[in-house]
Amino acid sequence: MIAKIGKAGADTRGVLRYLYGPGHANEHTNPHLVASWDDFAPDPGRDETATLTQLATALDLRVKQAGDRAPDQHVWHCSVRSAPEDRTLSDGEWAAIARRVLNATGIAPAGDPDACRWVAVRHADDHIHIVATKVRGDLTPPRNWNDYLRADKECAAIEKEYGLRQVVRGDRTAAKRPSRAEQEKARRTGSATTPRERLRTTVRTALAAATSTEEFFTILRGTNVLVDIQHFPSGDIRGYKVALPDDTNAKGEPVWFSGSTLSPDLSYPKISERLAPTESAPVGQHSGRRRTAWQQVADAAAQIPDVLAQADDAVGQARITVLAESLDALLLIAPSSYRPQLAQAAAAFERANRSRIRARHQQAQTTRRAIKAIVREPAPKDGALLAILLDTLLLAVVAAQHWHQTRDHDQQAEAARQAAEHLRAAYQAAAVQPLTVIHQRGLRLTVTVQQQQAALVRRALPDLAEQILTEPGWPALAATLTDTQAAGHDPAGLLTQAVRHRELVTATSLSDVLTWRLHRLAGLNPEPTPRAVGTTTPSRATGPATHANRPRRTR
Repeated sequence: MIAKIGKAGADTRGVLRYLYGPGHANEHTNPHLVASWDDFAPDPGRDETATLTQLATALDLRVKQAGDRAPDQHVWHCSVRSAPEDRTLSDGEWAAIARRVLNATGIAPAGDPDACRWVAVRHADDHIHIVATKVRGDLTPPRNWNDYLRADKECAAIEKEYGLRQVVRGDRTAAKRPSRAEQEKARRTGSATTPRERLRTTVRTALAAATSTEEFFTILRGTNVLVDIQHFPSGDIRGYKVALPDDTNAKGEPVWFSGSTLSPDLSYPKISERLAPTESAPVGQHSGRRRTAWQQVADAAAQIPDVLAQADDAVGQARITVLAESLDALLLIAPSSYRPQLAQAAAAFERANRSRIRARHQQAQTTRRAIKAIVREPAPKDGALLAILLDTLLLAVVAAQHWHQTRDHDQQAEAARQAAEHLRAAYQAAAVQPLTVIHQRGLRLTVTVQQQQAALVRRALPDLAEQILTEPGWPALAATLTDTQAAGHDPAGLLTQAVRHRELVTATSLSDVLTWRLHRLAGLNPEPTPRAVGTTTPSRATGPATHANRPRRTR
């Protein structure tokens, strides 16, 4: 159930005329009162002798009595709507709901004889409109501060008591939605998205790539976005605003948006905090070899579930913020065939990126530097590194969803869930080709080596072994275990470590997921070796993977 409180107005009769009228598309049916301040208000919908003027005059009585002390915008208007799947509520139930909302907002506290005058009008099955005049019986204004939050909290309680759908609620950290005028303008110009939405995506992507505020503005200008930087008298930057060259107002002037109006975390102070220089951290090392930026980002993302489970909220929020930057950066470098799913994942996780918790960004700067490095580092030739990174990011996004759920961040948790779905689709597509290559190497392992690896899995993962050994992806895991041993690692220990991570319950192939996790944990070279240890000579019998032995898409 959603309560929407509109801007205050000055024309009581005008609001009533709309509520009792046919609507914009004749959608209003049987308009009538379900309740009023004294239950004796004239009802033009069901009383032939009652008029809109009579009802408006009754509502405005105290406004006229207050004279100059009455507020200019004295009309308070709130609509309360149930979900489409909810049962149809009776007039009596809507009347009770109206009184609860009025009590919660302070417009008409229960049992207060001086409460504001109000009416609740119903002209559809799924919602009512509450109209009140903001002058109390003692001719003072009502105490209705934070009325939206109070109404929303009351609606949440009503949902539980009435058995209605429990709506996902926010914490007022969401980005501002495009107005109806912006949406209609976009439709007229044939655009699928509004300028506000396009600019928000552009600014976020530029922020993910930039290493300083100066570079941030340079990147923005390079995307054909108009940028206007405002300065204090001292010369320091005060803020910025952006516009699209083809988005103009009636005077032909650009329609500007400040960073904070695009999203709360895109204001200049928030951006400069995230891009503040810090001391360089040592280059990541693994088994004596330099880790590429791609591997460093995967390593950092793999730590996010443990950090979210153990660290304080400020550090956890910082890791979630840098996770969002990882998804934004991938859009710049990922193969074009995966970008639609990645764009949807990044757009969804944009909402999961913000909460009321203030992030301690300095705790995530090492990861942030690695993210910006992958934008400047050539993408790997094969798709294995991309698949490894996507698998790790998916694990982190699911952990972020759980983190938000435990803190009752409903909108953020739902956004993370949606992002995980899109990211899983991208991972499935990216994993097919490299898994096929590794799968073929597994098919060429000698029988002795296959038996050794199967025995290893039974010892390390007794509860999961039989499922893993019967999966189509087992040959690829067997080949990876062989490579892990050849690289000097303990494959049993790494298997145990890989399984400790979350997000195995949604995997359709445990062996495929473990294949990528072992690659990351052991720092294996994703490029296939010319002759893998323990393999037989290729023959016609082991040719390309057939439909029967081709690895399935995972997760």
